[in-house]
Amino acid sequence: MAVFGFDSPSLRLVGLRLLRAAGYEACGYASAAEYLLARVGAKPGCIVLDVRMPGLSGIDLQARLAEQDNALPIIFLTGHGDIPMSVKAMKAGSVDFLTKPVQREELFSAIRVALARDAEARSTQDKARRLHSCYESLTTRERDVLALVVAGNLNKHIAKELKISERTVKAHRAQVMMKLQARSLAEAC
Repeated sequence: MAVFGFDSPSLRLVGLRLLRAAGYEACGYASAAEYLLARVGAKPGCIVLDVRMPGLSGIDLQARLAEQDNALPIIFLTGHGDIPMSVKAMKAGSVDFLTKPVQREELFSAIRVALARDAEARSTQDKARRLHSCYESLTTRERDVLALVVAGNLNKHIAKELKISERTVKAHRAQVMMKLQARSLAEAC
């Protein structure tokens, strides 16, 4: 999905037609406020955004979205950009800062990069959520053992520290590995 944000209705319509003709699911918004209000769930995608928009500027919208955990990657496409503005946008994490008129392939290339970045971010977030869920399934004792294992302690030192047998430490380690769905300590960490 590509979100197209431009205050010019004709430019927005042309952009949406171009994206849809290329096979992208796309929707358009006339202002940053309209986009913020319409955003119910965060679908995978990217945002193609103009710098000048009514109300919040594109740069302001980028800053507002950066405060959210699931912000979509942004590509700026503008006829009103300058070097300081583009530097600010890129430092804030935009994928690209394109100037109008833009070549179709240059825009599509930036969109492919943005969609790949979004897919990678979502994959990382999903992995972190799964790992957190697995970690939450550990008992307090298993967490204690894990912390000492990660700190580099040997089983006999962990047993002494926790006042349990070395055999019990091994059993807890096995449970930790199973619950974290890890084959090695490196995977568990």
